[in-house]
Amino acid sequence: MPLVSMSEFLPHAKANKYAVGQFNMNNLEFTQAIIDASIEENSPVIFGVSEGAMRYMGLDYTVAMAKVAAERASVPVALHLDHGSSFEVVMKCIQAGFSSVMFDGSHYPLEENIRLTKKVVEAAHAVGVSVEGELGTIGGVEDDLNVADEDAKIAKPDEAIRFWKETGVDAMAIAVGTAHGMYKAEPKIHFDVIDEVARNIDVPVVLHGGSGVPDEDIIKAISLGVGKINVNTENQVAMTKVIREVLAAKQDVIDPRKYIGPARDAIKETVRGKIRLFGSNNRF
Repeated sequence: MPLVSMSEFLPHAKANKYAVGQFNMNNLEFTQAIIDASIEENSPVIFGVSEGAMRYMGLDYTVAMAKVAAERASVPVALHLDHGSSFEVVMKCIQAGFSSVMFDGSHYPLEENIRLTKKVVEAAHAVGVSVEGELGTIGGVEDDLNVADEDAKIAKPDEAIRFWKETGVDAMAIAVGTAHGMYKAEPKIHFDVIDEVARNIDVPVVLHGGSGVPDEDIIKAISLGVGKINVNTENQVAMTKVIREVLAAKQDVIDPRKYIGPARDAIKETVRGKIRLFGSNNRF
């Protein structure tokens, strides 16, 4: 089926207490692994694309791969810009065929973040594209993003609720103690913030930095209103681990299919595990 906006399935996720995974596309093998796991698990899925990955793959290749993958699937598939840095980048992605975008104005003062995000929402909704906004600052390192722990800021519930009311975003990312990349210690998630925000807005809360969060914390967060969870690092770790193992065991291997193929399988199983953990399997 064609690519769809996140509004086609996120309201159902929040209402039925499950979450849909955003799994980042980094190349063809990531794309194949993600869609194959989603098809086999009968789960909606979100292809996440960072600006760095978009530069690496090329915007036209990125959209083409996502469209081919979605056409193969009988489940809803969204192509989502992750952490869009400007109105111009967001518009470029929409024009290229993205069905969903995130504008990350979290580094701006609240008033400016609201103003800029509202501008994105108005333009995106006019053409049926969903929008994710962000409040608070999520720490860690992922792609172009590098936020020191001391600079991470937990979102204030009253500001998050106001942000949603004034912008009309379709998904609300809030900083609650998770981080991009792998954790040095177990994350301390502010479940009270998730609970208060989720109870007072009509759209799902988004959990960034889903890699490495304990399963019980994921389950609790979903029960409180998280309806979208981003995962990238765990897939990267799974892929790299297999590649290293194959090359260490067979040092004469030069055909990339011999190590990237097994690595793709590792990504697929990682995605499958997350889909089941999030409860999005057998939903459509």
